Amino acid sequence: MDSLGSSYRAVVIGATGGLGQAFVEHLRNDPNCGDVAALSRNSEPPIDVISEASVASAAAWLRERSAEWDLMIDATGVLTIEGHRPEKRLSEIDPAVMARGFAVNAIGPALLLKHLTPLLPRTRRCIFASLSARVGSIEDNRLGGWVSYRASNAALNQILRTAAVELRISHRQLVVASLQPGTVATRLSAPYRSRAPEVLTPEYAACRLLEVLDGLEREQSGEFFDYEGQRLPF
Repeated sequence: MDSLGSSYRAVVIGATGGLGQAFVEHLRNDPNCGDVAALSRNSEPPIDVISEASVASAAAWLRERSAEWDLMIDATGVLTIEGHRPEKRLSEIDPAVMARGFAVNAIGPALLLKHLTPLLPRTRRCIFASLSARVGSIEDNRLGGWVSYRASNAALNQILRTAAVELRISHRQLVVASLQPGTVATRLSAPYRSRAPEVLTPEYAACRLLEVLDGLEREQSGEFFDYEGQRLPF
């Protein structure tokens, strides 16, 4: 990445997932990147995005490592929950499963924004990005189904947009972005890839998404983009 200058510091949350690992690898190979913190439930320290105490503890650890971090990528998310696949119809809604999906896909990123954004620099360009899904677009919903997953990603998009509005006052060069990585060959998409017109490798998707982030302007903060850089409707 060139837009963050030399020796920028990056954090990847969800670093043991398919896309998370790919982000970490690309960033560690970037000569402009001075440090990469790869956080997950299995890292040291561990981070569990549905536990505020865990998120706060990870934020404190990051602050001890460096006072400022220039790039934060949230690569967490869940689709199949404890063996429950996305609902095909309203009659299949399970409130406990739905709540779990919201906890991971929407509340978790909100907690990351709460505890990690104070570590972003206030006087230079910085980026906070979170992986979302095209099916989270309300305007683009033509097929129905997948109620919980659609709704939790729509909530995520709204949380990111709201954060962008608030933080533009304190962090004038911050870009907050919601990212649609496409269908990627990861464990999350494994049961559903057969119907996808195109399946991307994690390495390719991560590379393209970093290129998209690198090219975003401050005025585009709070918007929703796919891996080709196209703005998606909310």
